[in-house]
Amino acid sequence: MPETRLTLVSHPLCPFVQRVAIVLHEKGIAFERIDVDLRDKPEWFLAMSPLGKVPLLQLVHDKARESVLFESVAICEYVEDVQAAPALHPVDALLRAQHRAWMEFASAALSDAWGLLNASDHETAKAKGTAFRKKLERLEADMSDGPYFGGKAFSMVDAFIAPVFRYFDLLAGESAHPVFDGLERVASWRRALARRPSVRAAVADDYAARLRQHLQDQNALLASNPLSTASLTDVRQATT
Repeated sequence: MPETRLTLVSHPLCPFVQRVAIVLHEKGIAFERIDVDLRDKPEWFLAMSPLGKVPLLQLVHDKARESVLFESVAICEYVEDVQAAPALHPVDALLRAQHRAWMEFASAALSDAWGLLNASDHETAKAKGTAFRKKLERLEADMSDGPYFGGKAFSMVDAFIAPVFRYFDLLAGESAHPVFDGLERVASWRRALARRPSVRAAVADDYAARLRQHLQDQNALLASNPLSTASLTDVRQATT
């Protein structure tokens, strides 16, 4: 995309923004990043975003024409279409469709994980954690032998799940959460994604501090004792 200038309109904690950033880094595409305060959305942002959400990808073309894309799936698919290499979707049509379905599955896992992280009571944490655990178990059963979801090649599915795993890497370190117990393929996958340069580059240096502050502001159980909170023990017991 040599004649197009890209700006990723972002929020520092948004996992959907991270997906887009990972894909852009994987493709080697240069972009500028601008963060917005979603609690006090500027007028220029509301004019650009039909849903009032991030991410947005602003494209300024060679003759100063401007386009704006919204929704992370649409943005990532566009980037894949216009910059073929390295490919982040399988060549085979059936496998490609299956990967797109797993991208949706990753979004559902993200919803459960976010609910677990933000839970302020044990009942909610247990319900969300149990739902998240079930999705992890399904991934364990259906993914390849690694190091990535589909095998040796990094794919769009990996880009979509990486922000989910990052939460737990930052709060507890490798495999400390009971919700991950016994899931060896997922654990190896999680480690491989944590080492991936594109994944590491998708957030700012202060991301961990911002995440912890957010959880404290939400009075989340994990904010005070992420490694041993009783809710996560309940999750593990409920799924065995």
